[in-house]
Amino acid sequence: MKKVILSVAVIATMSLTSCNSQTKKENETTKTEMVKDMAMTDVSFGVRGNCGMCKSTIENAANGVEGVASANWDVDKKKIDVSFDDTKTNAMAIHEAIATSGYDTEKMAGNEDSYKNLPGCCQYDHEMAMNQKGDNNGD
Repeated sequence: MKKVILSVAVIATMSLTSCNSQTKKENETTKTEMVKDMAMTDVSFGVRGNCGMCKSTIENAANGVEGVASANWDVDKKKIDVSFDDTKTNAMAIHEAIATSGYDTEKMAGNEDSYKNLPGCCQYDHEMAMNQKGDNNGD
């Protein structure tokens, strides 16, 4: 009789473990499908700035917008590449966040008070070209 009870207990434990594994796999699949269903949009636009400190501030401003998945500002090209969920935000909200931090974008002038509070090395020429192709001729 003890063997029968022990066998039933082992079978029940194996069944529960198997169900937990299946549930875990189903949850992982659902998460993956949710990521696929997100409406990700990639944009690139010019942002004035000078150095690595600018890069950090500009990227943090963009990444602070809800829905932004990634932001990378190129110091040489004066261009930011942003990937975001367009069901949560839009490109203008990202322009606005960067401008609020003190930096000019292609569509918005930087906040003057924020600009004045930037470190000296970050106070850029307001006439500098943005979104260059890297050949230094302003294209």
